[in-house]
Amino acid sequence: MSIALVFNNKLKGVTDMPSDDTIESLKAIPQSVCFLTLGCKVNQTESEALAQLFHNNGYEVVTPLDEADVVVVNTCTVTNTGDAKSRQVIRRMIKSHPDAFVVVMGCYAQTAPGEVLEIEGVDLVLGTQDRGKILELIEQVRQEQKPQSQVHTIWDAQEFEELPLMEGESRTRATLKIQDGCNKFCTYCIIPYARGPVRSRKHENVIAEAKKLVSAGYKEIVLTGIHTGSYGEDSGEDWNLARLVKELTNIPGLSRLRLSSTEPMEFTPELIEVILSSSGVCSHLHIPLQCGSDTILSRMKRPYTTQEFKNLIDEFNQKLPGIAITTDVIVGFPGETEQDFQDSLEFVRSCHFAGVHVFPYSKRKGTPAAKYSDHLTKKVKEQRVKALMEVAQQSHEDYVEKCVGQTLEVLIERVGEDGTATGHTRNYIQVKLPPRSDGKAWESGELVEFVFEKDHLLK
Repeated sequence: MSIALVFNNKLKGVTDMPSDDTIESLKAIPQSVCFLTLGCKVNQTESEALAQLFHNNGYEVVTPLDEADVVVVNTCTVTNTGDAKSRQVIRRMIKSHPDAFVVVMGCYAQTAPGEVLEIEGVDLVLGTQDRGKILELIEQVRQEQKPQSQVHTIWDAQEFEELPLMEGESRTRATLKIQDGCNKFCTYCIIPYARGPVRSRKHENVIAEAKKLVSAGYKEIVLTGIHTGSYGEDSGEDWNLARLVKELTNIPGLSRLRLSSTEPMEFTPELIEVILSSSGVCSHLHIPLQCGSDTILSRMKRPYTTQEFKNLIDEFNQKLPGIAITTDVIVGFPGETEQDFQDSLEFVRSCHFAGVHVFPYSKRKGTPAAKYSDHLTKKVKEQRVKALMEVAQQSHEDYVEKCVGQTLEVLIERVGEDGTATGHTRNYIQVKLPPRSDGKAWESGELVEFVFEKDHLLK
């Protein structure tokens, strides 16, 4: 019997309280924890860090399909659908782990803690703060025998929350979170309300963790955050993303540094120069467009025009030939006319993106755009998504075609039993290499140069 089973039974109405001696003896029993994570890469990074925290404190980290004493669901709230999916997953995990202590955290938990706490079987609700105290809070709830919400107003958050350094078995690519929060308030986006204001991680902590990751054998580090490009704007110090990137690329042994999604207005001349002059920075940038119509960009409260966006990517394409620029585009935003959509379609076509993530607009309660009166029908949005997906696919194929015959470098991430190896190139093409011709085995973490052909694409 585990302590989680005993205490959860109490929470569900069993009246006999265990003695203090029983509680202490149960605490000594090894326990297990599983995580189920929804949403973005930042959520995934935070779940992995918390899994490390549990591991450091004697827990066995298991999969959601295994029995577990503690279940942690990390939720998403980017759309109303995300909220519904979060609730569905929470209930499913409670049903499949009836005796587990259930923690719900993340963006949905932050924006609707009352809704989450009302779900029968939830024991502890965290938001997007105080995750590092999760073990203490679990014990507190177990002692008090009553489900609790530990969600506080996100606007009180002033400092970046440090979480444990991840120590995964795979020593290839590591994700390094450098900031949290967003101050921009685009009209369709709930994330500032879920994540709060910008909080940058101390530069010395970022650099120290990067050095530890390199010492552990990682070849590539991906810088991530909720609004990565805003790094340093809250610190009052002379540190920004450009300076941080420059410092990180000077770490001996770091082969690759990759930037995650960075807003177009955050590419200062200084940052552009660092990217162009640093061989360690991967030739792949994800720059969200969101729409190719200036009218809709204005309604979205995006602080740039299509011409400013085009000037930026043209500069990168001219000065760094072969760079892969990927983007996000929202289709069917309220008020988007057929002409707006055609303008957006043509603009995306003219940008020659290496990849486009296409999203139909989804009304998100609590955002200004949700109150707009001119929402489009589901049918129209579906038609426009299909049309843009066709343009996106052609754009991707054109980019891949330009890479054929070039010598690219792949970081091997996995080696199959058949001797094949898979990984990503610097420009973020996922490839598969055949077994080595000399009979030796590929090694995970190995950097390999090869002449790219379409047959190398991982299908």
